Order: sequence, then C-alpha cells, then structure tokens
Amino acid sequence: MTNYQKLEARFRQISALEDLRSIAGWDEAVMMPAGGGPSRGRSLSELGTIIQNLSTEPQLKDWLEGAEGETNQFNDWQKANLREMRRIYLEQTAIPVELNQKLILARMTCEQKWRQLRAKNDWAGFLPHLQELLNLTREMYQGLSKVFGLPVYDTALNMYSRGLNEKIVETLFTRLRSELPGLIESVLAKQKHEHVIFPLGEFPMHAQKTLGLELMQAVGFSMDHGRLDESHHPFCGGTPRDVRITTRYNQNEFVSSLMGVLHETGHALYEQHLPEAWLGQPVGSSAGMSIHESQSLFMEMQVCRSREFMEFAFPYIERFMGPHMDNKEALTPDNLHKLVTRAKRGLIRVDADEVTYPAHVILRFEIERDLLLDKWPLKELPTVWNEKMKGLLGLSTLGNDKNGCMQDVHWPSGAFGYFPAYTFGAVIAAQLFKALESQIPDIRQKIGKGDLASVRQWLNDQIWSQGSLYSTQELVEKATGPLSADPFLNHLNKRYLNAH
Repeated sequence: MTNYQKLEARFRQISALEDLRSIAGWDEAVMMPAGGGPSRGRSLSELGTIIQNLSTEPQLKDWLEGAEGETNQFNDWQKANLREMRRIYLEQTAIPVELNQKLILARMTCEQKWRQLRAKNDWAGFLPHLQELLNLTREMYQGLSKVFGLPVYDTALNMYSRGLNEKIVETLFTRLRSELPGLIESVLAKQKHEHVIFPLGEFPMHAQKTLGLELMQAVGFSMDHGRLDESHHPFCGGTPRDVRITTRYNQNEFVSSLMGVLHETGHALYEQHLPEAWLGQPVGSSAGMSIHESQSLFMEMQVCRSREFMEFAFPYIERFMGPHMDNKEALTPDNLHKLVTRAKRGLIRVDADEVTYPAHVILRFEIERDLLLDKWPLKELPTVWNEKMKGLLGLSTLGNDKNGCMQDVHWPSGAFGYFPAYTFGAVIAAQLFKALESQIPDIRQKIGKGDLASVRQWLNDQIWSQGSLYSTQELVEKATGPLSADPFLNHLNKRYLNAH
C-alpha cells in the first residue's frame, strides 16, 4: 500500500467510529433516560480518546509526509482529501489527550445540566458548569491558534466554517447592522395593517408529526436513510446514510414546528446526498456549518416560506391540521404565506423570522468572541445579554435567563464559534436561490406544483456532490460568484416590502 492508501484506510476506520459517536450523541439527546448521563459521558469520553489516538499515532505523520511525495499521481479529490487529513491531524495533535477527555465530559455534563436548569430559569446553578466548559474550550482554542497561526476567535470560526475569519464576519455584520434596523421598522409598519388570521385550536403532537413527515418526504427526504424525533432543541444528527432530525412541538400552534422540520430537512438533504464515492473520507464530509446552514435556510426560507410552496403545502396542512382547528378560514394559501412570513421582535432565536434573525446572531457573535478572549467575567453574561438585546431588538431579558442567555444549546455543548454560520448561511442561501432562478426561470412555478426535483438536482450539482473539495468561499464563488450581502437584502425587500 502507498502512504496515501494507508491514510485512506485509517480515516475510513476513524469515520466508522465517528458515525457511532454521532448516533450515541443523538440517542443521548433524544432517547436516553436522565440517569444514563454519567455512564454515557464516560463511554463517549473513552470513544473520543480512541478516535484521537487513531488520529495522532506517530506513523500518521510519516504517512502524511510520504503522501506529499505522491501527489503528482493524485486527482483533485485526493489532493483535497490529503489537505483535510493534514488539518485533522494537526487539530488532534494540538489538543492533549487529557484535555480532550475533560472537554468531552464537560460538554456532556453541561448540556445535560442545561436541559434541567433552563426550564427552572436557574442561571446561578448553571453558571459553574458553563464556566468549566468555557475554560476548557478557551484552553483548546488557545492551543489550536498556536498550531495554525490564527487569532483565537478565527480559530473558533474555522472549527465550524473553514476559511471564515473575524474580519469577514465583521464586514458582513457591519453592513447588516446599518441596514436591518430601518428594514425591520418598515416591515413591521407594513404588516401592522395586514389582515392575518391566526389558527386557533389544539394541535396534537401526532398530527403535527404526520404533517412534518409528509412534507419532509415531499421535498425529498429519504425515510430509508433517516427519521424524525423530538428533542429539547431541534437538530440534525446521525450519519449521511442514517440522518436523524428532531423538532419540538407546541400544541397551541403548528407553524414553528413545521418550519423547524423543514429547516432540519434542508440539513438532512445535504447529508443524504454527500458524494457516495468519498463517504468515510474527510473530503466526503460537508463543507462546514456556513454551507450546512445555507442548505437548511435555502429549504426553509427560500423554498418553503414562499407563496408558491404554500400553494403546494396547503392540502397537506388542511388535511392534518384542519380537523383540529376552530377557525378553518385561516387555512388558505394566502393566509398561510402571511403566517410564515410574519416579522416580530422576539426573544427566541429559533422562532425568529428571517428579518430579525440576523440581530440574534450578531448578539451571540459579539458575546462569544468576548467570552473566548476573556474580556469580562462569565457571571455577567445575563447583564451583557440583556443590554445587547435591548440595543438590537428593543427587548429586555432581565430575570428571564431561560429565554435569554440560556435559550440555546450551542454554548452548553461547547460550540463557541458556530453562531455566525447561521447568518452566513442565510446570505449564501439567498445568493444560491438567485443563481438558481436565473438558470431555471420557471423554478417558482415548479415549486408551486411540488416539483422540487430540479431544485435538488441543481443543489446536488453545485453543493451536495462537492463534499469538502473547496473552502466555504470557494464553493460559493464557483456556484454563484463572490459572496455578497446584496442578494439577501434584496430578497428581504422583495418578499416583505414588495420592492424590486
């Protein structure tokens, strides 16, 4: 075997163990009884150590160096795979085994405590668990920043969206900060005078789940390679050929759960269509969370919240929600479209509309950057959160930490550096849809008929089939041209203000 072939065999082995870790993580969030937490934490810690050991054995360094001399025989995929192998090796060797074990246990413990203590609005009880995790995460990023020669926060961003850095994020967010306040005011003023009928009734979880399953499959989700469940926080997990998505239900309304399901389905479609020939290799994985979020937001925001999709979805919604409604006059395509495009200042990010959503992300970006750089004590988080929420959306969270700084699972799970991917995903999604529409002019009519085959084929050609062949910006540029906020802002103006 050549050096490169040895690397492929090793990373195929690592990938198989990563798949098991992912399924165990899904089970921990969805199925595991609360008492299983400590045992699961120890198991995942041991598994993480095994994976790290396989990723850092001294012979890997020899194989990587040897493979460099073989690249004249490589195609582009093999070259990119070697690049990703080298990155993973450097990441894994930069994190001491003992630190990695502590991190895995701290993430598990902190997330489990978050589930218990968020419901009680118990910030004081949660603080020591988050503090321990933040300290360990900061130590990890400081070590990685030395290896990769990047500032600490750039290192965190690259963990989730390769090629992203603070300057790129700040440039985009500065543009949004300047334009969104006026846009939000205009949209709220316009919608204040629109007549909207809000569905009234009690919507059973089983009916909502059936509706979600029907529309998931209608847009292309393969039930042979995935499933839908319930969790505290909606997410997409599992493996490319066994994708697990979750949602949460509110029996007083069905729109937020349905849109959450369609959002996670966008993630799942990406995973289910990653390149078959490269599964089990680093280059066969997704291109990072900005691209991943672009796929979920493309499906949710660009496709499923469109007027055309509501025409298609209306019979499904009428069939499964209609029997539980007190005012069936709310079930028209036009009214449904108004419901899924309502703008409102709110406390909860996952329930936010696409106009106000970037403000939630900007808040988290500014806070997590400060926390990783240790600019102020973690105990001040509720106060800082409240001040920024008032500044960005005019709302207070003082004394309401469960709907303030404790609302997201990301920091309790150690995902510092993730949040900017959401807004970059929205920007990329708008840019992708603009390119799609220019190449397939009747795409909206197709969506209205539930014919998403051409949408999926286009996304497969441009994004899904490319795996990690390119960086975030390279992939976007190849599909649509240079990354720009203009298509996103134009989309918001067109959808919400009828501006052209």
